[in-house]
Amino acid sequence: MSDLHKVAFLTERSPHHQEAARAAAPAGVEVVMLRRPPRERVLAELADAEFLMSERSGEIDAALIAAGPRLRLIQRLGSLAYDIDLAAAQAAGVPVCTWPIIGSIMVAEHMLMQMLALAKRLPEVSAITQAAGDWDRPSRRTDENIFAYNWSGRTNIGGIYRQTVGILGFGESGAELARRLPPFAPARVLYHKRRRLSASAETALGITYAAPEAIVAECDFLCVLLPYSPETDRSLNAATFAAMRRGAFVVACGSGSVIDEAALAGAIRQGHLGGAALDTFEWEPLRPDNPLVMLAREPAANVLLTPHTAAATIPGGRALEWTNVRRVLAGEPPLHRVV
Repeated sequence: MSDLHKVAFLTERSPHHQEAARAAAPAGVEVVMLRRPPRERVLAELADAEFLMSERSGEIDAALIAAGPRLRLIQRLGSLAYDIDLAAAQAAGVPVCTWPIIGSIMVAEHMLMQMLALAKRLPEVSAITQAAGDWDRPSRRTDENIFAYNWSGRTNIGGIYRQTVGILGFGESGAELARRLPPFAPARVLYHKRRRLSASAETALGITYAAPEAIVAECDFLCVLLPYSPETDRSLNAATFAAMRRGAFVVACGSGSVIDEAALAGAIRQGHLGGAALDTFEWEPLRPDNPLVMLAREPAANVLLTPHTAAATIPGGRALEWTNVRRVLAGEPPLHRVV
């Protein structure tokens, strides 16, 4: 038997990201990456595993827990533990922990910024303010009675309040975004993912499940967090944008290649969409002939582009995901324990 401590890692990450996670694992740990494995493979790998790591979602039921007699920890990377049989884990004496994904939290914050920037028409109003133009009224020093509200005569300045928000691709970043929306009092938050959440999770997050077509047709803000796959490649195209409400916004921090950027630029230039904010792109770094880059140079177009920085720069990086494994191996209690 190997002297290494085995980790069964259930993941949907690409090989590149799997290797990054494996490289960050502590010494003395053997990591077996299982990307969308058949159940039989998971059961077999759990026979001698000491740790079960799982991300996004995927049921961890009593039978899986029973298949791991040596398990010392079940850790969900993320905050959603609704699909883990907590009672079975407790009965087996296996701690269950969640682990906050800081990058997902940062992405959620970035998407809120994108939504507010578009609703407030930040690119346009910022450019106008800096231009210090020749206004149709004299400039006077302000006090409690003297001011010049909206001196540039802007229209269509709004917000998130009472708007319908749609989230396509509801992984951990989507969940973190949903948690941050209630203070803005949106009318509804619709979501779609391949595996629907439980009713209790939907209630806790204040979200409603809907088909992608319904989300596209009904939302005022379309939040795109879709991963890349052959099925999602440029899946948001001219037909998608034509089906959206007039004046709706697109914000995107998912895979860049899921959006037909020329079609999106066309829908904005034609006045059908109210604007777009993207952090990811089909070609990175951005090409100068990208139609969205050219559109962003026109402040009134209401296009905000950022250079794939939504997840921020987090000290510790991938190593943080292994904190609880290190703690258990050191005889310390794990953090963020659920049971």
